[in-house]
Amino acid sequence: MRKPSMHQVFNAEQTSAELERWIRSSIQQRLKKRGAVVGLSGGIDSSVVASLCCRALGPQRVVGIAMPEKDSSPESLTLARRLAQQLNIELAIEDLTPALEGLGAYHRRDAAVRRIFPDYREGQGFKITLQSRPLESNTLNVFQITRVDEQGGEESVRLNYADYAQIVAASNMKQRLRMTTLYFHAEQRNYAVAGTGNKNEIQLGFFVKYGDGGSDLAPIGHLYKSQIFQLAEFLRIPGEIISRKPTTDTYPAEVTQEDFFFRVAFSTLDAIWEEMENGRDAETIAQRLQLSPQQAQRVMNDIKQKHTNTQYLRLPPLTFPPPAPEGRDEEQSG
Repeated sequence: MRKPSMHQVFNAEQTSAELERWIRSSIQQRLKKRGAVVGLSGGIDSSVVASLCCRALGPQRVVGIAMPEKDSSPESLTLARRLAQQLNIELAIEDLTPALEGLGAYHRRDAAVRRIFPDYREGQGFKITLQSRPLESNTLNVFQITRVDEQGGEESVRLNYADYAQIVAASNMKQRLRMTTLYFHAEQRNYAVAGTGNKNEIQLGFFVKYGDGGSDLAPIGHLYKSQIFQLAEFLRIPGEIISRKPTTDTYPAEVTQEDFFFRVAFSTLDAIWEEMENGRDAETIAQRLQLSPQQAQRVMNDIKQKHTNTQYLRLPPLTFPPPAPEGRDEEQSG
């Protein structure tokens, strides 16, 4: 099977120029802010957003915020420093561990882990992964927890909803505290918070509401992950960041975004998704990408299911009274 690619040509140079103009006008004219704050994770998305902001506003008006905590990979901070040095921007480092301990994030999370593994010790590695594999079979979207011992041995158990919900709810405090920290630095300077979510994350629900989903603008929210990689090459993001496998950087044991949530390589996922949006059916997509029609259809179904099931994350707060259906006001006034 050949490696799928985006069907339409993506012009990274043109996209960068368009986004630079949009970032500049959005921050200066619409938001009336002086600059941008970007949370730097050492990952490709935040690196691309920081680079675009620098090109749009100048490095003197961009501040990077690194927010490590005790479960973070040391590599995240190392790469954030490297990017800040390359872009010549200020980097503020905020250790979130004390605040998360004060909120009880680790204690609440570990209490659920111990219901599954009674002998679990604080600081022991574990990760959560989604078990569906759309390219291989029709399987349910269920999560399992895997404990990793000091020798690298793994023990996995399927998660029930109550334990899963408690672990995730406690872990989501990390993203919400990061958002709070970003807004402190932004408001202190009269800057805007530039979000780092891409299309895969926003449209399929791989973000925390009022956490990493909280920002003033979302420069790359319309771009597939595959396009982010192309943009990163054009922007000359450090090779160590581009080659780094996207991770959640949330649990004590490292887990990739693909294993935790997406379950399909971004190159395949994005190619199928783009073809879907262009109105092509599973048979046509399968032929174009050298997949079986069943594989294409399973991935299509998975995209639709994730988008539908996470719609609530993308909704603004509901207000009363609810808006009238389209055409209702006109009927009543007539």
